[in-house]
Amino acid sequence: MLFSAIVPCYNEEENVADIYREITNNDEFFKSRDLELEIIYIDDGSRDGTVKEVKKLIESDKRVHLVSFSRNFGKEAGIYAGLEASKGDYVAIMDADLQDPPSLLPEMFKAVMDEGFDSAATRRVTRKGEPPIRSFFARLFYKLMNKFSNTELMDGARDYRLMTRRMVEAVLNMKEYNRFSKGIFGWVGFNTKWIEFENVERTKGETKWSFWGLFKYSLEGIMAFSTAPLALASVMGIFFTFVAFVAIIFIIIRTLVFGDPTNGWPSMVCIIIFVSGIQLFCVGVVGQYISKVYLEVKERPIYIVKEKI
Repeated sequence: MLFSAIVPCYNEEENVADIYREITNNDEFFKSRDLELEIIYIDDGSRDGTVKEVKKLIESDKRVHLVSFSRNFGKEAGIYAGLEASKGDYVAIMDADLQDPPSLLPEMFKAVMDEGFDSAATRRVTRKGEPPIRSFFARLFYKLMNKFSNTELMDGARDYRLMTRRMVEAVLNMKEYNRFSKGIFGWVGFNTKWIEFENVERTKGETKWSFWGLFKYSLEGIMAFSTAPLALASVMGIFFTFVAFVAIIFIIIRTLVFGDPTNGWPSMVCIIIFVSGIQLFCVGVVGQYISKVYLEVKERPIYIVKEKI
């Protein structure tokens, strides 16, 4: 049997050799399970020496492969490209920064090969070393997703998981351009065992995820697997229509009883600005969904390969 390890990389020159060493440290375990190994590095348009470092490994170990993009397409494209390139009976996805410990692979294989699970996924039980504000919004995102969407997301879930070939094929059948892998893994179903581990801090290089980048990514996830924002916009529209109706009745009664004084224009201006803001928010929500449809109907490729070894 063949085991494919997929390692998406973006400017990870310092970590390429380290992640290779950590994966191959399990060689004895792979042999005991009658598993051959292939390591597929997905270069997501890196601007440093990532490709050069991978080619050095290819020269010394024919189990190493490279798929290099023509530009930066994002991690989601890297994951999809790795799944397409993989040939293994079992496939694992892990980050190059070693925050996804390859030492968990034996436990993950035990869950899939011995316990009958289709997938062994990992989740962090601590966020040690992460900024508090980032941790707060991350937990909030998972709560909102589980509330708004029918697709269950585990708090602290990582993209690091081991899957059987049939689950990989199910994921590959979802060819949408706007991808959110955590949601896709949950949507396709299959039996998954969650393996918990404490947060591992990056030792080399810098994270490529800014707070704004994570915020946009979270919006992608919500819109990809939930129509709740559209429903929220509709509910807000109905609510403010009701408020406006009540206000009209109140103004008519006040005018008939007390006359028509001209005071109150500051509050009127505030109300107009507030309601206008709500309207723009609702239009923005609809616009976001329309933009996703626009990108999907173009049917552009998820990624473009520059070099493949």
